[in-house]
Amino acid sequence: MTLKGRSFLTLKDFTKEEIDYLLRLAAKLKENKKKGITGNTLKGKNIALIFEKPSTRTRCSFTIGCIDEGGHPEYLGKDDIQLGYKESVEDTARVLGRMFDGIEFRGFKQENVEKLAKYSGVPVWNGLTDDYHPTQILADFLTLREQFGTLEGLNFVFAGDGRNNMANSLMIGCTKMGVNCTILAPKGLWPKEELTELCKTYGEVSGATLTLTEDVDGAVSDADCIYTDVWCSMGEEEKAAERIALLKPYQVNRQMLEKTGKDNTIVMHCLPAVKGNEITEDVFEEHADIIFDEAENRMHTIKAVMVATLGEGVPEL
Repeated sequence: MTLKGRSFLTLKDFTKEEIDYLLRLAAKLKENKKKGITGNTLKGKNIALIFEKPSTRTRCSFTIGCIDEGGHPEYLGKDDIQLGYKESVEDTARVLGRMFDGIEFRGFKQENVEKLAKYSGVPVWNGLTDDYHPTQILADFLTLREQFGTLEGLNFVFAGDGRNNMANSLMIGCTKMGVNCTILAPKGLWPKEELTELCKTYGEVSGATLTLTEDVDGAVSDADCIYTDVWCSMGEEEKAAERIALLKPYQVNRQMLEKTGKDNTIVMHCLPAVKGNEITEDVFEEHADIIFDEAENRMHTIKAVMVATLGEGVPEL
């Protein structure tokens, strides 16, 4: 399989087989790195890292992944370039495409990452927008496979703000990969109906179910994984008090875990975490090894995306 020259903007653009390929490539690259083996698949490649929003995991993952494979990453913060301000996104894309071999974008508008892909002429990777966070989902799925050995048939619950970029992306990824997905959130924070209906069509193909509910007991019963995220996304800080009041019943805590009826349910979090809000500190620490495996897996999966779409001499699987 080859994904050479493709951009990675949303998992909607990728088939189950292509996502599986990226996960298997990430596992291979992770295994190699643990053995001290790095590669030259990105040798001679210059990669632009555009960050409108700050990041720990995304920035470090793209930087280390690029260097591990022989490439050169160049960080471009919001004060370093004129993207969308003094220069249009289209023109910035055409400039960067002449100078760089690949572009990562982490920012606000999904339309901006799509314009970069359209006008730059090089692979563009979505490091997060207000709508989607596809590289995080790859890391989540690699972690789930490490824990359970499979994805298909798992019962996955996202608890919290059901219309944020993580809920959107998890819903797409789960229904494409055959993972039964439940969005546990107050009705006012459910995903958009258009996306929900699209994901149901993915589930019809993969065999996955998709459920939106406010019922904590019903949602978490028989859950293999409960996943949560901050209650206020970047740029929504003024809504903090309102969100805390609205989402308090959906906190991932000991009582919620006891309602699964399983003793092997895992808890995941994309980080950073606000302990005491979306997750209690005791539950976070109990599952910390898995949560930080998940964080590390951002690097291996992001590396796989760059290698698959831009690299030369991609490792055989």
